[in-house]
Amino acid sequence: MISTRGRYAIRVMIDLAENDNGGYIPLKDVAARQGISKKYLEIIVKDMVAGGLLVGASGKGGGYKLCRKPEEYTIGEVIELMEGTLATVACLENNAEPCPKAAECRTIALWAEYYKLTLDFFNGKHLSDLIRKG
Repeated sequence: MISTRGRYAIRVMIDLAENDNGGYIPLKDVAARQGISKKYLEIIVKDMVAGGLLVGASGKGGGYKLCRKPEEYTIGEVIELMEGTLATVACLENNAEPCPKAAECRTIALWAEYYKLTLDFFNGKHLSDLIRKG
């Protein structure tokens, strides 16, 4: 299940893309448009800046903006930054310890296929697919 952190992060990015005027957009404006607590968004955008999805500036004229063009962001990267791995089982995570039951596991192919479908779906969707044109 995708938590509010992941869903709100996508909403913030859509809002920033749709309201891009070349400058920084105050978080209070995003919070008001989205109907989300500014305090909660502060926590979320801090992680988004640290993860390289957004750039922020404080002070007069400050706020947040995208680091890249909307078509250069996949929804998968946003979700994985905010939620962690999309791996369906621990043995499919990056850098997972080899599973001692891997050779006899009758379900790993099922979980691997589901994981691939999930990754392909979210990584095949770009921020630009979600923004309103014009």
